[in-house]
Order: sequence, then C-alpha cells, then structure tokens
Amino acid sequence: MERLDQPVAAVRIDGARLWDSLMQLAQIGATDKGGVCRLALTDLDRQGRDLFVAWAKEIGCSVRIDAIGNIFARRAGRNDTLPPVMTGSHIDTQPTGGKFDGNYGVLAGLEVLRTLNDNQIVTEAPLEVAVWTNEEGSRFVPVMMGSGVYAGAFTLEHALAQKDHDGVSVAEALGSIGYAGKTSAVGQPGAVGAYFEAHIEQGPVLEAHDKTIGVVQGALGQRWYDVTITGMEAHAGPTPMELRRDALLAAAQLIQAVNRIACEHAPHARGTVGWVDNYPNSRNVIPGRVKLSVDLRAADDATLDALNAKLRAECAALSTRGIDVAIEQVVYFPPQPFAPELVDAIRTGAQTLGYSSMDAISGAGHDAVYLARVAPTAMIFVPCKDGISHNEIEDADPAHLEAGCNVLLQAMLQRAGGAA
Repeated sequence: MERLDQPVAAVRIDGARLWDSLMQLAQIGATDKGGVCRLALTDLDRQGRDLFVAWAKEIGCSVRIDAIGNIFARRAGRNDTLPPVMTGSHIDTQPTGGKFDGNYGVLAGLEVLRTLNDNQIVTEAPLEVAVWTNEEGSRFVPVMMGSGVYAGAFTLEHALAQKDHDGVSVAEALGSIGYAGKTSAVGQPGAVGAYFEAHIEQGPVLEAHDKTIGVVQGALGQRWYDVTITGMEAHAGPTPMELRRDALLAAAQLIQAVNRIACEHAPHARGTVGWVDNYPNSRNVIPGRVKLSVDLRAADDATLDALNAKLRAECAALSTRGIDVAIEQVVYFPPQPFAPELVDAIRTGAQTLGYSSMDAISGAGHDAVYLARVAPTAMIFVPCKDGISHNEIEDADPAHLEAGCNVLLQAMLQRAGGAA
C-alpha cells in the first residue's frame, strides 16, 4: 500500500455495504416489530460479537479482547508504535431496542477500515474499532460498563462482580460466551491518540433543523436524585381539604417545579421526573408517601449547580405545611466537553464534503463520555426518524448514515496521518 501526502475528500465509503452490514447485524436478536433485543453478554450478544470479529479478521485486522470483554479490532499503521486513532460504540441493545443505536458507531468504524483497504491507503498511526461491553445497562449496572472500566471510572473487580436479576455475574456471563479476555481492561495514559464516535442523535433536533451532521460539542452533566415525600394517609371522605397532608399533591407541585426550573435555563438544561411510587395507591385514601426520581442535566457545572440549588429550595419550601421532603443525590456525571481540535475536524469534514451541519450537544450518555477522560474525543451525530430511539421503530435514512461515516473517515484520516 502507498501512503500519499495529503488527505482529500475524494474517498467515499460504500453506503450500500454499510447498510447491508447494519441489516445483517440486526437479524441477531430481531424482534417482530422490526427492532432488536440483544442484551449484553447473552448468547445473542455472543453471536453479534462473533460476526464483528469475523468481519474484522476478513479485512486483515488483529483482534484483542480485554478482561471486561471490550473488543479492539486493529488495522496496523506505518508507525505501529503510535497510539491508535480509535472509533467505536456498542452492539448490546435495550430489550426493545433498534437497529442503529450503538451498532451504527461500530459498523461505521468497520466501514472506514474497509474503505481504506479498498483504496490501498495506509495511515501513519494504527486505527482501531472498539466494541464496548454493556453500554446500555439493561442487564447489568452500571451503564457504559466497558468504557467506564477502561477510563478508570470504576474498577474491573467491581464491574465483574455485578449480577443480573437471575443472579448471574458479569464474570460468569463473560466466561459463558467466551469473551473473558486476558489483557488489561484499563486504558493507560496516552494509549489512545484520539477517539471518535458516530451515533444517531436519539433526539429530534437535527431533523427539526433539516441538518445532516451534528457536530457534538460535548455531553450534558447529570445529577439524579431519589426524593421521598411523606405526609399522612387519611380517609378521602371525612378529611377536610384544609386539614390534609397529601403527599401526592406535594409531589405534583415538585414535578411542575422540576419542569419550570429546567425551562428557566434553556436551551440545554433538562429536568425529568420519570418514576413515581404512590403509597398506599388506593382510590379513597389520601396518599401518605410518594417516592420519585428527579433527573437534572446541563451543559456546564455552573448551570447544573443552579438547578441543584433550585430543586433543593423547592423541596425545602414543600417541607412546611406538615409535609416532609427528603432528597438524596444518587448519580453525578460531570459535564464533559469534547476536544476542540477533534470537534473542528468533524466540522471541517462536513463542510469539505458538502453536508449541512450544526453544533449539537449530547443529552444522553455514550461511551465517548468516559473515553474523553483519557483521550481527545469527539462525536458525530446523524438524524434519526422523529428523534425516536430505545424503541423497536427506531429508524435512520441510509443517506444520513453514509454521510456520517464519510465525515468519520475524513476526521480519522486527518488525525492518523493518512491520505487518499
């Protein structure tokens, strides 16, 4: 293979081949409604992993598996001692998942390598495609497990000890599907030269603005809370309205407050109450206790701190009038900006290739959020139909998927010193 001196926009991926690969992978765990159920470390996950490994070896990649089951397919560079330029995502799904969430990022990376082979392009640095273990967290928690261990967010021992609802541990599940690797699962400083992740947006913004490429600036920080509101159960008939200690009424006021304080910090703040447990949940009993979740998100810590302060003030205000409100923060993910030079490479790639684009923010967690702790990182978003994801009807336009992969190709070539 010959290496030329400057990357150019002439090289394009094979969009039909990318689509065909996505559809083949989607057959593993296919559901009647057109989605995919391929939970982490099940036999279906093994089948998906085996297919990826076979495809990677077909194009000459070496494959290694680390101790948490992450898969790394490596295409050698001219200087193979350089840290690799990496891309990837995950192939485990939600129980009612779609064909593209995670899978697109993995197979877009594979398509980049196939395209480089087709055009006999050698890169100065090696390239790797990663398949991260248990990103979804549907079977095992924590979510983003493989990339989290790699980035040192939690220990390998902690991850391996986690169990599913049937009492099966991660260690046991990895062994049963043959993906308990022997190499270290912790990324060493400088081990990755750059990390790119292509992904469907999982939201409606790109589609609403009729843009093809989302140039992702970073990921929202998150604070999750468990809130318990305690009043007193009483008979719905004999108890006058002014003497009630109605926990559900207080919960309704707090739910409205969560929405309001997020709206006060537009456009990137988010506030959600997604789970409510009402006790005793009887038709003619005034609720005496309500437990609920609160999910706050923002693009920077200052805004996230402001949301936190306002939420706690609302809880304190409700704690008058014979109602007790206890709030506990249970999760904190700091806001994660992406590397400006990689973000610029994605923006430039979209412009060079003639694709419409806009700056975007990731409201969801992705493996890239953990990789950004240990390597320069950026993400590429493409639209998904109606912004729907984590759903069997999840869909994407093949032309958009092809465009995102072409941008990924150009960004990786720029970073790895390849040329066409």
